[in-house]
Amino acid sequence: MQKLLLAVDKLSTLVGKAFSWLIVLLTLLITWEVFSRYALDNPHPWAFDVMSMMYGTLFMTAGAYTLSQNGHVRGDVLYGFFPPRLQAGLDLALYILFFIPGVVALAWAGYNFAAESWAINEHSNITANGPPVYPFKTVIPIAGAILLAQGLVEIVRCIVCLKQGEWPPRGDDVAEVDIEKLKELVNVKDEDIAKLDAFVTKPKWSEK
Repeated sequence: MQKLLLAVDKLSTLVGKAFSWLIVLLTLLITWEVFSRYALDNPHPWAFDVMSMMYGTLFMTAGAYTLSQNGHVRGDVLYGFFPPRLQAGLDLALYILFFIPGVVALAWAGYNFAAESWAINEHSNITANGPPVYPFKTVIPIAGAILLAQGLVEIVRCIVCLKQGEWPPRGDDVAEVDIEKLKELVNVKDEDIAKLDAFVTKPKWSEK
């Protein structure tokens, strides 16, 4: 079971990282369009549509990856103090009541939107010769399906936590700051940090 959960994590991570390169392409496209518009006086009417579709694709494909890393925004003011079983029970209820219906609706509606867009060879109507829209709309059901698969994995993790009393491990990925690795690099131990904290928080009157 754990291998299956981690396999879905890897799929979500692979998709998220692959489409993350759109950030680079989007940056280059925006830079070129600004230069072309103001320096060369040659704006491209299709550029705004393409930028919007690139950003939308990036946003949708990052959803499952963010969920696999437990990175979505959450109100941790109370949640972080809950024991694991209570966290799992709360998450499970929210997944069943809100997440699953919402994502299923997203994938189903996205499939219908994409099918209709392909059928009519839909192009953007913001400009006279707008770019095709059907590739972008095709991303909606695909991203929804991957997000649904990752959500089912998270539901299984909640059930496992309810049974075992602790969260099962999930796939590791790059962290913003790896504290443990940083400690190794600078050769600092937890005992040293504790001594430093005690020295800093030592009352001034105790020195007299």
